[in-house]
Amino acid sequence: MTSAAPHGAADRELRAETTIAAPPEAVWKVLGDVRRMPELAPELVWMIPLRPGGLRPGQWYLGINRRKGVFWPTRSVVADVEEASTVSWDTRTSGARWIWELSQDGDGTRVVHRRPVPKRVTPVSVAFAKVFLGGVCGHADELEEGMAQSVARLKRAVEGG
Repeated sequence: MTSAAPHGAADRELRAETTIAAPPEAVWKVLGDVRRMPELAPELVWMIPLRPGGLRPGQWYLGINRRKGVFWPTRSVVADVEEASTVSWDTRTSGARWIWELSQDGDGTRVVHRRPVPKRVTPVSVAFAKVFLGGVCGHADELEEGMAQSVARLKRAVEGG
């Protein structure tokens, strides 16, 4: 089962979760390979490292996103990496933190994907969403729906479905 929270304000914590029939190490093989992030996230086209050293705290990534005919870049900095457990990054252009958490759940793995906004959505992000994405709250709702798709895609990728 994959779930997402109800709709609401743009700066609310977005959340989606599922349970995958595999151990955390198997889930991490997909999730920890950032080259596969566009395969998981519906809005993400590319995720390009901007510094050498692989997935690690402090690593910078350039994200290229797409919604319908609109493309835009984001710059993210990895905040935390714990193999087979957690990866998170801060998207400086929006003010959001993207978090993936893995925990053992019987013979499987509980996956929680969250997007809190620690301070506030940035003014640039608000203006961009108003002009190009149909509004900030509507885009947050789309992001949360996309997160539910992401955890479902991760589940399929790991379970082989």
